[in-house]
Amino acid sequence: MTTELETLFARASAAQRAAPVVSLDTRLDRLDRLATALLAAEPRLIAAMSDDFSHRPAVESRLYDIDLVLGEIRHAKRHLKRWMRVRRAPVPLIYKPARAEIRPQPLGVVGIISPWNFPVQLALAPMVAALAAGNRVMLKPSELTPRTSDVLAEMLAGAFAPEEVATVTGGPEVASAFSALPFDHLFFTGSTNVGRKVAEAAARNLTPVTLELGGKSPAVVLPGADLDRAGRRIAWGKAMNAGQVCVAPDYVLVPRKKMLPMADAIMGAFMHFFPEGPESPDLAAVVSDRHLTRLDALLGEAEARGAKILRLEGPSGNARKFAPAVVLDPPPDIALMQEEIFGPILPLIPYDTPEEALAFVTARDHPLALYLFSEDKAEQAHWLDHTISGGVTVNDTTIHVGFGSLPFGGVGPSGQGAYHGRTGFETFSHLKPVVRQAKWNGMAVAEPPFKGWRKRALGLMRKLM
Repeated sequence: MTTELETLFARASAAQRAAPVVSLDTRLDRLDRLATALLAAEPRLIAAMSDDFSHRPAVESRLYDIDLVLGEIRHAKRHLKRWMRVRRAPVPLIYKPARAEIRPQPLGVVGIISPWNFPVQLALAPMVAALAAGNRVMLKPSELTPRTSDVLAEMLAGAFAPEEVATVTGGPEVASAFSALPFDHLFFTGSTNVGRKVAEAAARNLTPVTLELGGKSPAVVLPGADLDRAGRRIAWGKAMNAGQVCVAPDYVLVPRKKMLPMADAIMGAFMHFFPEGPESPDLAAVVSDRHLTRLDALLGEAEARGAKILRLEGPSGNARKFAPAVVLDPPPDIALMQEEIFGPILPLIPYDTPEEALAFVTARDHPLALYLFSEDKAEQAHWLDHTISGGVTVNDTTIHVGFGSLPFGGVGPSGQGAYHGRTGFETFSHLKPVVRQAKWNGMAVAEPPFKGWRKRALGLMRKLM
């Protein structure tokens, strides 16, 4: 497999060197081919995702895996000509009449390692940005969704030559060899632990990386919040894809006196979304038996330690369906509060003052997302000013991910770098700075010997720099 990977990479690199200037028409054609192939493969991709999960609602797969990618493609096509333009840059007074500019150029060959939870979107959305920037792409999709990965590989092979876009499938050994290739940029979405390994492998080649990781993203219900609205939108963000979302709310901070009303609002929303209980066709299954066992263990430990648990009742016809649950005030040292949950379990943590809630959030790693619920603009502004997170949504959850006009990425353990829209284009571009010096200029002032009028002029230049 290593030899095959190296051959694919060498072929893509040679093609990029042979045609380093990638026209607007070529980039638009590649984006069009991707969109056409995605639409043609949509029924097979949706069926494959459901098979891989044992059940995944077709509407969720279409909205979050297909439609979001199509939106990224449309956004890129609409703005690409402007993104590609040479950009004028200001010139310091002492260098005038020189001119300065920034020229976006393709980096070369981009590697993408995508995860299982949104196996189409998180493979193709970064690919859209890389192709828009004029690069060749190699994709390594997740082995945990093998049917989807096979359909993706077939779809991309039918739309692109191997030196344009190549897909390689396989397990951790393939991913490790893939990470070790000397890409011009390596993009990874997944867990923080695996992200560290990917970054270490890339560092041996000095390959720049973008790491889209995760962490425990909080939802903060502030005193000025509308509880019913907050409960519905938090429950929606947690129930999407059965909580298997990197930006899902991982826990909720609630004023102590509002704990039970908040729990009722969230559970009421779960019951409204899934009136047939876990058997509801709109609730996705957990991706594997191993992940299901882990969720059972998280909930079991919380119950054993005395936490009160509210759970959506009803039978499930699918062995990997996991009923959404709310856990009230769990002990802080249990796994549920130490690990990213990645499932439909939602801890509610009480606080007595907003300052206490703020200290709780800021004492932990910077989250990938932060959700603030408040109708008070001053409360919102205070939290926006005093927290650091990958992204923030006020009075809703997760929707910031769908904005092509906004960068998406984490901070520290929740990620490194960002993409989507213009930010993605620039992530996969080399923004080359160019200075054009005029024939008649004053730079002779900086030539030795440094005495007399030159020395006096240099003293004046210091004030102008």
